Amino acid sequence: MSIGQLAAAAGVNVETVRYYQRRKLLAVPDRPAGGIGRYAPPALTRLRFIKRAQSLGFTLDDVQALLSLDDGRGCSAARQIGEDKLADVRQRLQALRVLEGALQELVSRCATTKRKVNCPLIEALMQTEDLPS
Repeated sequence: MSIGQLAAAAGVNVETVRYYQRRKLLAVPDRPAGGIGRYAPPALTRLRFIKRAQSLGFTLDDVQALLSLDDGRGCSAARQIGEDKLADVRQRLQALRVLEGALQELVSRCATTKRKVNCPLIEALMQTEDLPS
């Protein structure tokens, strides 16, 4: 398939395919003299792998590391990359829970304020020391 067909099949832009080629995540197909390069089905599988890994929060550096381990012997290294990503996600979730609580408190202050005063939400945002960082 052509680069356009490959990109369409994977749901990405042609420039995304070219970017992955520059990053050495996806091979550039051989081009016959005067012709266009044709991608084999494994290129689509690899491109979908890259997009799926990114959707799970893996960086392109992580993806490159995972792809380099795809030889059947690197499962423990792949597991470590996955465990690191899981720890990162859990840390971000905890930070989001703290943020959720702070915002919930500020929004509830806005709902209970009946008198003519400054908006508690805006006032709290002006005083950053009251909010978790």
